Amino acid sequence: MIYNPEYECMETEARERLQLAHLKNLVEMLYTNVPFYRKKMDALHVTVRDIHSLKDIAKLPFTTKDDLRDNYPHGLLACPKDRIVEVHMSSGTTGKPVVDEYTLGDINIWREAMARTLAGGGCTRDDIVQNCYGYGLFTGGPGAHYGAMAIGAEVLPMSSGNTARQLMVMQDFGSTMLTCTPSYALYMTEEAEEAGIDLKALPISKGCFGAEPWSENMRKEIEKRYGMKAYDIYGLTEITGPGVSFECEAQDGLHVNEDLFFPEIIDPATGKSLPDGEKGELVFTTLTKEGTPLLRYRTRDITYLMRGACSCGRTTVRMHRLFGRTDDMLIIRGVNVFPSQIEQALIAIEGSEPQYLIVLNRGESHLDEVELQVEVKKEFFGDETRSLEALRAKIEGVMKSKLQIGVRVKLVEPKTIERSIGKARRVIDNRNI
Repeated sequence: MIYNPEYECMETEARERLQLAHLKNLVEMLYTNVPFYRKKMDALHVTVRDIHSLKDIAKLPFTTKDDLRDNYPHGLLACPKDRIVEVHMSSGTTGKPVVDEYTLGDINIWREAMARTLAGGGCTRDDIVQNCYGYGLFTGGPGAHYGAMAIGAEVLPMSSGNTARQLMVMQDFGSTMLTCTPSYALYMTEEAEEAGIDLKALPISKGCFGAEPWSENMRKEIEKRYGMKAYDIYGLTEITGPGVSFECEAQDGLHVNEDLFFPEIIDPATGKSLPDGEKGELVFTTLTKEGTPLLRYRTRDITYLMRGACSCGRTTVRMHRLFGRTDDMLIIRGVNVFPSQIEQALIAIEGSEPQYLIVLNRGESHLDEVELQVEVKKEFFGDETRSLEALRAKIEGVMKSKLQIGVRVKLVEPKTIERSIGKARRVIDNRNI
């Protein structure tokens, strides 16, 4: 389903004209209303008069998460404070949170973006959406809620946690669509199995999952356990929340709502723009935001952009599913490793559960030591020791092949690794302690 064909299927030239007009308005507004951006643009000797084409966006300054924290709470506000109707903050646990302040116009744009997103996953007004993203200051719950209401679907605002109740409601109310983090979706399958609930027998047939990187194999695992179609969605608090990009039924990259958010890919080391198809750091500019708009925000997410026809009929640029983050990337013995690489390999190995923990230590020889804790399926763990040793050796061999470093695997019983109702914690790095 395409929620808004006028913008999602717009001809490229028309969209680029619209984006350029929005960009010029944004630059002028930020220069006039936000001292932080005026100072940055003055340092680069750039004004709105220097923006003649979309390529000129490269003349404008970047914005980083540190900039947002340094200007906490209202330093990036671009409109009068009395126009703000809602505030959200990041879920990070270190330093000052990043703040996103919304006018009523921003909320309406967010509703539109999330309606497109959920429609990309097949949501219609006939659906019952069980929304298990967190509410409150976190953007996930409200964003999915706004989008489902815009479509006209029935929303169950469950928020995260209380999994036994989630499963009860899923059965009693006949939920047809699930929205939550992919790690929580998998956790719910474990609790369902424990309670003797057959998820495949329920009406739930599709889900939109995001807020953390997840692999293609994890998607297949979710789809297998629920008997559903699982769609990837992308967003971040700094930009507006979920709704920045989404998969359609083709599941061939995530369509960017690029009339609202302008995407770039840059070399994370140099900041130079990279061409379509080349992997690098994702950067977004909020083209229409009024409360706290951002210029060239460095997301730290690693992906690449794809253009060309999509079988769904949308003409928007697509971004490949995330490979990881520059700030989540682990450098182990000089090798760059993303946790998502480990997950991708692990889920394909028969006998292991998609629950793992990476523990990094500095050994006596001052070399990095990596322990990978992996949960084993219940029926497999009760097998004889020889089988467990063979599984452990297999996982170590696969990791050596995929990561090019040696990893010590520790097999643990089911439900040993701590679960999270939000973003999963996958790494404990003790090397600097």
